[in-house]
Amino acid sequence: TAFIPSVGQLSNRNLIINGAMQIAQRGTSFADPADNAYTLDRWKTRNSSGDPAFTWTKDSESPDGFASSLKCDCTTADTSLAAGDFHRLEYHFEGQDLQAFAKGTSSAKKGILSFYVKTNKTGVYVVNFYDNDNGRGFSASYTVSDSNWNRYTISIPADTTGAWGNDNGASLGVNWGLAIGSNRNSGSTGDLPTAWGSHASNTQFAGQVNFADSTSNDFYLTGVQLEVGSVATPFEHRNYGEELARCQRYYQTVPDSVLSSGYGSANGYSRGSHIFVTTMRAQPTVTITETSSGNK
Repeated sequence: TAFIPSVGQLSNRNLIINGAMQIAQRGTSFADPADNAYTLDRWKTRNSSGDPAFTWTKDSESPDGFASSLKCDCTTADTSLAAGDFHRLEYHFEGQDLQAFAKGTSSAKKGILSFYVKTNKTGVYVVNFYDNDNGRGFSASYTVSDSNWNRYTISIPADTTGAWGNDNGASLGVNWGLAIGSNRNSGSTGDLPTAWGSHASNTQFAGQVNFADSTSNDFYLTGVQLEVGSVATPFEHRNYGEELARCQRYYQTVPDSVLSSGYGSANGYSRGSHIFVTTMRAQPTVTITETSSGNK
């Protein structure tokens, strides 16, 4: 019965892409990445300027049944966070992938988020949910009481206000707090907005522990799953090829060896074409890197 979801189908119930932290097209190590930078595929960091600093890596440390995790290592500590500091991990969903929640209707459904965390920094951590389409949100806490791998679950209440757009826009953001200053961490855990409502930025991470208070602190995350319903089913593992293809909707690397034949022009430019391996979410931004052997 553990495999039977309370709502929805058996397969494709996990709305998270790369929840097992297997796909790493951009690389496997990211030292103090800039704000809004991606690490492993689909996972973005938010990082205010100055101390503290973190290095994010794909790591083999993982619970039974997994092979990878996303590790956050505090490399520059800050025992007294500035009010405006915010350091968190984000995941964003397209609205058209969330329609099963029936949000904004009288038939709105509950959801449940589950994930595995291991960290030596015990205390209260906060996950914030932000409805980008309607300016609404809510938060929930989970308590880390030991340094072992543990699975945590967060219930997402049904919301009859504010539908998510049926399009490719970023309708929902899920944000794991790590080190949050008082501008977003005002009060205690009891002040968290635990029901959907107008976004309240000052209490969205109320009670969040300061993960950045020591360079000895490490935080590992894997096995992330979001599903419709009220029961957290076992993590849905997808094969590597399927997960890679899902990630390539958002980001693709193009080795120079696969560029098709092109043509030269009078001004010295050489042009070629490339067919993407899967249809991308939107018209992509292209970054070209230059190496000693030429451009690619």
